[in-house]
Amino acid sequence: MGTLYIDRKGVALSAAAGRLCIREPGAEARTLPLQLVERIVVHGQAQLDTSLLAALAEQGSGLVCLSGRHARRFAQLAAPAHSDARRRLGQYRLVCDAEASLQLARTWVSGKLAAQQRVLERARQVRTDQRLVLSRALERLQALSAGIAQAGDLDALRGGEGAAAAAYFAGLQCLFAAALGFNGRNRRPPRDPVNACLSLAYTLLHSEAVRAVQMAGLDPLLGCLHAPAWGRESLACDLIEPLRPHADAWVHGLFRERLLRAEAFNQDKGACLLGKQGRGVFFAEWECWAPLPRRWLRRQTHALARLCTAHAPQLASATDDEA
Repeated sequence: MGTLYIDRKGVALSAAAGRLCIREPGAEARTLPLQLVERIVVHGQAQLDTSLLAALAEQGSGLVCLSGRHARRFAQLAAPAHSDARRRLGQYRLVCDAEASLQLARTWVSGKLAAQQRVLERARQVRTDQRLVLSRALERLQALSAGIAQAGDLDALRGGEGAAAAAYFAGLQCLFAAALGFNGRNRRPPRDPVNACLSLAYTLLHSEAVRAVQMAGLDPLLGCLHAPAWGRESLACDLIEPLRPHADAWVHGLFRERLLRAEAFNQDKGACLLGKQGRGVFFAEWECWAPLPRRWLRRQTHALARLCTAHAPQLASATDDEA
């Protein structure tokens, strides 16, 4: 099974007799077996028939819709709900347990800092011209890692994570060509090509995390490191933290190998936008890399589901109720 990317205006998608039908203005309709489609990612304007939504939901395939301007996720088809309600009951208990929440959050932040250090250490071995900048960033990250391990509450942990992000991006920015204008993280909107790619990569990672959480029978809105907030899938935010540095390294590879260049982007009202041809390159390369974080997310959510079940109360079975 694979991923289908739709990035053309006026495309209409429907389903019939187990096949996905793709119609474009002025072109003959194309079909393919729906069972071959694991997920569909739609960028921009497209028509989605209810027959397709029902078929995707029935077979458990994913659907992510990205806004045309900033490629931010604005809709996602929910994964099939897991039958074991104990997982969610246990998750609610775990999130309300201050010590258990802190321990989980500390694990994710520690994993993120370790990955950040690996990214910069590998770069330092290659970029001898930036060794001093990278060494300073690494020293700062190593010092902060010790504090993360000893953080006594979530506020202290979040403060350490924020300081680490500042140190990390101070080192990461020296790896990109000056012409790209990357001087650290910015978003909503991203103002340079690197941040445009980082934002899109994080958006896709987040959608993968939401789907993995739902398939594991957990509530994506209830996290530990990211406090519950209106409309935010905090658990998905938590889970992708250790993956962000890997996505950063992947984005760096796109520019290092000159798969993407500054000419692939355009500026519009202060926002840096990846053009259509560049998106084609981005999505194709993403599908080569994405199986790694997808597998990691499945393992993590299954392990978390087991932990939540251990925190859950015993529930009566349907046969007990009938008796």
